[in-house]
Amino acid sequence: MVASEAQGSATQQASAAITAQFPTARSARARGKVLPEHARSHNRSLVLQTLFHEGAMSRADLSRETGLTRVTISDLVGELIDDGIVTEKGLREGSRPGKPATLVDIDRQGHQIISIDLSEPEVFRGAVLTLDGEIVVRVDEHVARGIAGDVAVEAAIELARKLVAHATAPLLGIGIGTPGVVNLDGVILTAPNFGWQGMPMRDRVRAAVGLPVVVANDANVAVLAEQTFGGATADTLLVRVGLGVGSGLLAAGQAMIGGHFAAGEIGHVTVATDGGPQCACGKVGCLEAWLAVPALVARIAESGDRDGVLRDAGERLGIALAPVIGVLDLSEIVIAGPEELLGGTLMDTALDTVRTRTLAGVHDGIDMRLSGQGADIVLRGAAVLVLATQLGVF
Repeated sequence: MVASEAQGSATQQASAAITAQFPTARSARARGKVLPEHARSHNRSLVLQTLFHEGAMSRADLSRETGLTRVTISDLVGELIDDGIVTEKGLREGSRPGKPATLVDIDRQGHQIISIDLSEPEVFRGAVLTLDGEIVVRVDEHVARGIAGDVAVEAAIELARKLVAHATAPLLGIGIGTPGVVNLDGVILTAPNFGWQGMPMRDRVRAAVGLPVVVANDANVAVLAEQTFGGATADTLLVRVGLGVGSGLLAAGQAMIGGHFAAGEIGHVTVATDGGPQCACGKVGCLEAWLAVPALVARIAESGDRDGVLRDAGERLGIALAPVIGVLDLSEIVIAGPEELLGGTLMDTALDTVRTRTLAGVHDGIDMRLSGQGADIVLRGAAVLVLATQLGVF
């Protein structure tokens, strides 16, 4: 296979993996017979997912856990060892009769992932992570407020280059979480805060660093971190508050992006009929104009009434969330962003507003909590995105 064919094949596999991770109405439809190579890819992903979540086990254990035959498991494990993804961990200790089984596991230290978070005001965050989502090296680049256009893209590329230089193991790829509407090809269709329209972020970064790159909306990325590392329920809405406001949705355990790649874009929903502040998108009174971190900080500084500003923002958030909860019958709302702004008054007000605007007795017990992932939620979620596209693991 020539280099261009190999790159095309890798791109197709990555696109298929991200489509599976973020289904749309169109991608969910059946598209003909399942080919043998697709079945093999599915089985390979099943083996890796089992090892990722369950830890080291024998080939016989894998056969029982996955339902695949021992011959298939032996073949797949051998292939994964040859690829440097799986490693043998030695013999199982214990008192079982017969020859001790050899344990296998993902080589969790054998590869690393680069993650980039573009969602915070005045700082682009980056990290080199292990396959388990642990941060090995962190690099934060402070950028000018209002950075936009090609200048912002070049700043992200420069951060990627610095992170590549810090890696201490072969890299699986680069994951980027960004504000805005992002399609499955890593094109940012629109991101008002950066002035991006049709920005081919994936291809720009990949051309600069020569590694596989996957790009997604920061809130959609964050909900993957909450699902994989934070114990989110199967029906969860995560609201990500940073430079902008967006949300990521888990429905029956599956992350959703919608038919136009804009599921969860609650930041640009108008939350009142009394006007309100001007939003970066050009409208007046969007939730983002009330709730985004720069807007909150500016209004608190201007008014001097911290609790009043936070109550107001919490009420607007509750107004936006109530119909979503009513339509989808969600069981959990997770808020991700600065705890000093979003916890306490703001979140309590949002929850009270939701309860007064949804069906009593049905949604009274909905859980609303701050994410435990902290400021690294998008970085860790971007790592999950790379795992999903490169290994089929999430």
